[in-house]
Amino acid sequence: MAERSAEPHVRLDAGQTLEQAVETCCPVVELRQYTLKPGRRDDLIALFEEYFIEGQEKYGARIIGQFRNRTNPDQFIWLRGFADMEARRQALQGFYYGPIWQEHRTAANDTIIDSDNVLLLKPARAASSFRLDPADRPAMDAPEVAGGIIVATVYAFDAPVDEQFVDFFAKDEAPVLRGAGATLLGQFVTEPGENTFPALPVREGEHVFVWLASFADDAAYAAYRSALTESQAWITSLVPTLQAWLSKPEEVLELVPGRRSLLRHC
Repeated sequence: MAERSAEPHVRLDAGQTLEQAVETCCPVVELRQYTLKPGRRDDLIALFEEYFIEGQEKYGARIIGQFRNRTNPDQFIWLRGFADMEARRQALQGFYYGPIWQEHRTAANDTIIDSDNVLLLKPARAASSFRLDPADRPAMDAPEVAGGIIVATVYAFDAPVDEQFVDFFAKDEAPVLRGAGATLLGQFVTEPGENTFPALPVREGEHVFVWLASFADDAAYAAYRSALTESQAWITSLVPTLQAWLSKPEEVLELVPGRRSLLRHC
């Protein structure tokens, strides 16, 4: 913030079809990992959920979700989407030079040590992005409701991710993950376009494949991990294949959705 496919439950309005209610989001996605000052995460989340969701969406961004890292008390992670790179530029310029950020930026920045750990992504395939109903976001005064656990896994490569790997994930890895209990939410690769808002840095020169899954609770996630360790397909085939493909060990982010996060387990 500092300047520098599972189908969800859908509520339909009168006369609205399922396809009208649920949108595929988004052609451009930012995965943003913030390192915060010790003990300040809840302060930032309170600001974020009161001011920075609708405050950004009025300029054309989609705030997909905001999360606590369940294994790191001083990390805040969030996802933001855009229609395209030019829409990203316009939305960020509108928000960061607009009145809401100008009023609250000092308080927000005071909680943050580093906000430059940002992956700029695009869907690996047209059908592999998030499917969301914007009406599902809890209201400003909604009570806290458990949103399950969201797990984001980052695979790093020495070169741009090709169709061969995307096929491998879809045909070989995804069925095993689902069989172990994962609800797959989306798969993404690096967006290679130039950063259209350089005041906010992104990680450049990297090639990643990111997949996200959700679980109902801690027990469901533990059962999934146990199932993978007992899966012969996972241990004897998929893990060695992944290790041969990846340039470094995978990064796994275990996330707890914030009270108003749109992305959560369904």
